[in-house]
This record gives sequence, C-alpha cells and structure tokens, in this order.
Amino acid sequence: MISGKLSCICMLICLLVFQEAEAQRKENMDEAKVGAYILPNALSGPGGKSVKNHRQWEKQQRPWILSTFATHMYGRWPDKKPTVHYEVISIDSNAIEGKAIRKEVIIRFNGKSKTIPFHIMIYQPKLKKAAPIFVSLNFQGNHSIQGDTTITITESWRKLNKNPVIIERGAQERRWPIKEIIEGGFAIATAWYQELEEDRADGWKTGIREELKDQLDIAPEEWSALGVWGWGMSRMLDYIKTDQTLDAKKAIALGHSRLGKATLWGAANDRRFAAVMSNNSGEGGAALSRREFGENIARINTSFPHWFVAKYKEYNGRPQDLPMDQHMLLSLIAPRPLYVASASQDLWADPKGEFISASEAGKAYALYGKEGIKTPWSPKIGETVGKTVRYHIREGAHDILQFDWLRFMEFAKETL
Repeated sequence: MISGKLSCICMLICLLVFQEAEAQRKENMDEAKVGAYILPNALSGPGGKSVKNHRQWEKQQRPWILSTFATHMYGRWPDKKPTVHYEVISIDSNAIEGKAIRKEVIIRFNGKSKTIPFHIMIYQPKLKKAAPIFVSLNFQGNHSIQGDTTITITESWRKLNKNPVIIERGAQERRWPIKEIIEGGFAIATAWYQELEEDRADGWKTGIREELKDQLDIAPEEWSALGVWGWGMSRMLDYIKTDQTLDAKKAIALGHSRLGKATLWGAANDRRFAAVMSNNSGEGGAALSRREFGENIARINTSFPHWFVAKYKEYNGRPQDLPMDQHMLLSLIAPRPLYVASASQDLWADPKGEFISASEAGKAYALYGKEGIKTPWSPKIGETVGKTVRYHIREGAHDILQFDWLRFMEFAKETL
C-alpha cells in the first residue's frame, strides 16, 4: 500500500516537473502579456556604486559586466592564441563584373589530432587605398554567397552535407549584395561558421573546443558554440591585419540571427572591431530576456543547448534572476558605433526588446559623450533612428536583405 502511494507521489512529482518544464518553454507572442520587469542598471556595479564617467566604466564596470556574461551565459574567452598557418589558395582579379578582387584564404589550426581548415573568402573593391571591411560568418558555405562556379566548395562542407541532391551555388546570394557592397567602397570577408564547430549539441567533440583545448588552455565546457564562432571572427581579423590592401582599423563585425549573437559576444571581447552590426539577433543577442516575448531562455536552451554554457540553463523560466540583461551586452560595444536591426514580422526575435536594449545601451555611450537613441518606441517601419547607436525595423520576416546592408554601409560611412 505504501509502495503504491509512493509510486503515485513519484508520478505526480514527475507530472508537475513536466508541466513546469512545458510552462517554461511556452512562448509569449502577445505584447499585452509582457509583465512588469526591472532591468539591472548597466551603470551600477555589484556593490551598488554608480559609474559616472568613462574612466570608471573602463576600469571597473566594463570588466565586471564582461566577466558576468562569461560566467552566466557565453563562457570564457580564450586568453591565448593558437598556432596558425595562412595560405592564399586563389585570387580572381576580375570578379563581380570586373569591379572586385576575390581571394580565398585558408587559416589552418593545428589541433591535437587533426588540422582544422577555416576558409575565408574576401571580396574587395579595386581601390588605391585600403578598403574598410565587413567581417561576417555565413550559414551555408562560401559557395552559397555567389553563383560563381570557381568558388571552392570545401571538404568540410561536403562532409557535413554528405548527399546533397544539388550543390546550391549562390543559394544565399540575395542575403549578400556583394556588388552593392563593392560599389559602396567596402570589402567583405566571410567564412562558414560550422568549419569551426558543427552546430549541434556534440559538435564540440570534433571542433575547435576539443582540438585546441591544450593550446588555448581552456576546457570545452568553459565556453560555448557561440563563443567559438565569435572567436573565429577574431581569427579572421588576425588575417585581415596581414593584408595591406584591407583596412583592419575599419573592420566591421556583422552577424544575422544566431551569428548576430556570436558577433555581439565576439566584438564585446575583441575591441579591434571598429563597429558592430546586429541583425535580428533576438534572444541571447540584442533582445531583452526579461521581456519574455518571442523566444525565451528555456526554449533556446532546449533547442540549442550548445550555444551557451551550462550555467545559463539555471535561468530557464527565471530571467528576472539573471544578474544582467542584453542591454548590458550592447553597452560593452561602447564607444564604438553600434547598429541593431529588426524586422516587423520577426516577433520571435522580439523587435521591441531589441529596440529597448539598444536604447538602454546609450547610457554607456553617454559616458564617452556619444549620443544613442532618443526616439521612444516605436519607430516607423523603414525608419532609421539614433546616432552612434542606431536602429531600424524594416518590413518583412527574419532575414538580412539589401535594405539592411545599405543602411549598415551608410552608418559605417558616417561613423568610421
């Protein structure tokens, strides 16, 4: 009898746990259901002491915020650099209707059991002076950026896409308006993010985190997939600094969606990036977690458990208990130009939460005498607001389009 009661109690407990988990994963898509929340003050330290100038920010507050995100969310940023070898494998001096030079470069990381190749593709305008350059990871391989049949399809891409019916060259061309970027006077460097670490829960086993753990003196569990991808952008910048035809001092970190999250964390740690662009980065990126609108912490940790460190899962369903929120991540970009972009139909990424976060980040910029966003929510569809911190929301869904790129380029020209 007692055994039966215990069994029922256990079943009841399991049911309650399951129901709680389901409740945590339920996403709110109704603005009227956003509850009251209090954002932590980006200008107040752990002891409650207020930061009043940029010197205090640099010495005290910024390191504390960076460490807080590392501990609770993204993991530690490696202090050491690995041994690398660069190889230029192709140069096309007549790309994009003769307007550009295209280079393919391999960065080789010598791991403990294998060499990990990281293929960078660079398009640059034919200019007498070094060109400012966008640095941005891509989702489907370098060959997806343009339909050019001479672009290398890497072995790592073929391995992960073992039986593609058609190798889709130029499949994502609409996301990469290379001609317009070149005509705007910019260069662009891109690389396939999954060469660094495959985007799955056990991707670390065959990627950078495992292969370079001894060289970097960091255990795989001490950082995350997002950390690896952001770190990879820094390694791209290392190479760019060796190329005198590119202006590494005007390197712009840009990312869309999950790669926007990685871009923000990478640029927060690597201040060599002169400007930062976040496009539809949402939960874990530019959007506020405390709003619990669209994708939330529990959902993102369930769907993508490898994107963040294990400790972040402690905040599933408990965003109010976080010692930080994403406006503080954006604050770490100060005083560098920052652009946050949203899309009207992309409620999953919480456009309003991205806007408020960017607006709040302006408080850190003010310490440097820089002006952020003064416009209250909500800007009109297609409207651009702000100065050193800028924001727009365009018509459409979760994507990065020519509309976004043109405004990013305009912003870079004004601020760099």
